[in-house]
Amino acid sequence: MQRAFRQVIVPLLDQNPVTRQILGVCSALAVTTSLDTALIMCAALTIVLCLSSAIISLIRHHIPHVIRLIVQITIIASLVIVIDELLRAYFFELSRALSVFVGLIVTNCLVLGRAEAFAMRNPVGPSLLDALGNGLGYSLILIVVGTIRELLGRGTLLGVTILRPTADGGWFEPLGLMQLAPAAFFIIGLLIWSIRSVRTDQVEREGARATVSGAP
Repeated sequence: MQRAFRQVIVPLLDQNPVTRQILGVCSALAVTTSLDTALIMCAALTIVLCLSSAIISLIRHHIPHVIRLIVQITIIASLVIVIDELLRAYFFELSRALSVFVGLIVTNCLVLGRAEAFAMRNPVGPSLLDALGNGLGYSLILIVVGTIRELLGRGTLLGVTILRPTADGGWFEPLGLMQLAPAAFFIIGLLIWSIRSVRTDQVEREGARATVSGAP
């Protein structure tokens, strides 16, 4: 039980896929202009991640090694198509706001990475917990970024006015920069800096930094 709990908790901060492994950053930049689109993206990716990891783990002994990536991508793509069609059917406005980014879950390094690195080597139960933990870790960062960008960029959260803008007689002046992709990039950078300032074990070793800086 303790091991299962740890599998879900560790990816939240210690091994967060966005701030520690730097995965899924593109979608974090694109869909976090508002909290509602961030939440839908979090739910879609977490569902795809959990289902794909469980299915791939279940059939891992029957997948020929030479075509494993093709099989993994096919399973992930099939799940993404189903999720995308459900969003179009029941949440059309949010689906339109997310544009192509739900479909691009297929190319998200986090989903394929967990399938290849964990689900292909472990039973269904641990694979499902690993996927859930990484999905929650990814969701945590997108929710934080989406909250900051919508609140400071529009003065709202989930469409409800929190900071009344000057145009409506309030005191708050929305920051247009927060609705642009560079704002998400800076917020994620600050989150990485904040986490690594507290959890110094996440800071790269001197040798690793020297290797990177010395690369052509």
